[in-house]
Amino acid sequence: MSDVVTRPGPMRTTRHRIADRGIAAAAFAVAAFGLAACTATPPALAPQVSLSAPAKPPDEDMSPAALREHQRILAAYGGAYNDPRLQGMIEQTVDHLVAASERPDLHYKVTMLNSQSINAFALPTGQLYVTRGLVALANDESELASVLAHEMGHVIARHAAIREEQARQTALVNRVVSDVISDPEEGALALAKSKLALASFSRAQEFEADAIGIGIASRAGYDPFGAVRFLTSMEHNAGLKPQQSGAAIDPRAPDFLSSHPATPERITNALANARQFSAPSTYAGRDKNAYLSGIDGIVFGEDPSEGFVRGRRFLHPRLAFTFTAPEGFTLDNTAQAVLGVKHGGGQALRLDVVRVPAEQTLAAYLTSGWIENIDPATVEDTTINGFPGATAAAKGDQWDFRLYAIRFGSDVYRFIFAAKHRTPEIDRVFRDAVGTFRRMSLAEIEDAKPLRLKVVTVGPSDTVEKLATRMAVADHQVERFRVLNGLEAGERLKSGAEVKIVVE
Repeated sequence: MSDVVTRPGPMRTTRHRIADRGIAAAAFAVAAFGLAACTATPPALAPQVSLSAPAKPPDEDMSPAALREHQRILAAYGGAYNDPRLQGMIEQTVDHLVAASERPDLHYKVTMLNSQSINAFALPTGQLYVTRGLVALANDESELASVLAHEMGHVIARHAAIREEQARQTALVNRVVSDVISDPEEGALALAKSKLALASFSRAQEFEADAIGIGIASRAGYDPFGAVRFLTSMEHNAGLKPQQSGAAIDPRAPDFLSSHPATPERITNALANARQFSAPSTYAGRDKNAYLSGIDGIVFGEDPSEGFVRGRRFLHPRLAFTFTAPEGFTLDNTAQAVLGVKHGGGQALRLDVVRVPAEQTLAAYLTSGWIENIDPATVEDTTINGFPGATAAAKGDQWDFRLYAIRFGSDVYRFIFAAKHRTPEIDRVFRDAVGTFRRMSLAEIEDAKPLRLKVVTVGPSDTVEKLATRMAVADHQVERFRVLNGLEAGERLKSGAEVKIVVE
């Protein structure tokens, strides 16, 4: 959760409907989100006010529209990650790719984003964005080049403009359906067809960008199979995401209405494209050690300045607070909120920050209309570790909710707990979790340092299992070590090779 607060205006005028589309669905969606490939258009954000340090002056050559989009992206992804050595390595890779592309006249500017998410995207203006999480997952320059070339493929093929035109056509169909077609079934069919057309358009663009990117990377002297390796690492990494229920969402499963093809499908296509340029055994220039040297010491996971998760505990040194989620919960820190899901999917939570006028009581705020179906009989004032608060319950179609608002400094922190069936025992668990919300001590704030990647040399007696014990991660040490280093199940380490581990 970045140090931002939601503007009070939209929060009061936009009511949150307590239903599957409410907070529980949002929490599940984030937890289920597989580490996806690029998006041609970055996700939209709710209006926010930043409390962080002022951003650096923008590039003078950006148009007002491009500048607005650039600033929106920075807000969504934790700002820019400043590492001159890494930035230079990425820019050099882009220069090599541009020279080998179909449009060597185009100019690209790369921004590395301070986010643990594994993502990259491009704007039609030639702005390329890549997260440090993606840079950390890659294991050689060819893998990174495959991602950057893919994004250049979107720009070269003018995918954003084509998709915008398709979206306009879809919007026109929607208006026609709403205004003209009276038969509900016929209308639903027309809407479904228009959505399928837009989804298939996007899927086709992703495949085309993969093909263009692999061609560019190969002509620039990079291993065309870098795309296959990186997509495989993405798939394995997605498999480590927490599952939500007995019928858990499989991040690898094809989603027909997805804006991106499922990863296995992309791997198959990338393999076919790469084979047009060379066989895996004919390429000897991966230069893995040089790449690993370049990313040695990069921040891994969350940046403590934006808050971070350690097991079930969330800490935000800059805002100076911490809390611990209930047993069995997995937390996910996003730019807008901290989201949590309990193993099995029957419970979820959200923590975010809003501004509430000092003269408005918290009990009055809970019933002010920002969320529906509050039971007035359950509204009561409370105190959480010395901080004034209020709580209330609400009931939706399929979910029950317990809400807390805590005034901490000039802001109000909102906990929203969701359960399929709220019981007194579940209510107690939620209450105990809120009871862990407190101010961090100065010592805790000073000790809050990010995890980093460390490159180590494999010794004669080292094994995957042995080196995995040095990984400063909460769970699945062996699996995460394999994913981080692009190792298949059962693959052994070679003495003298360099590998990545995560350290404090």
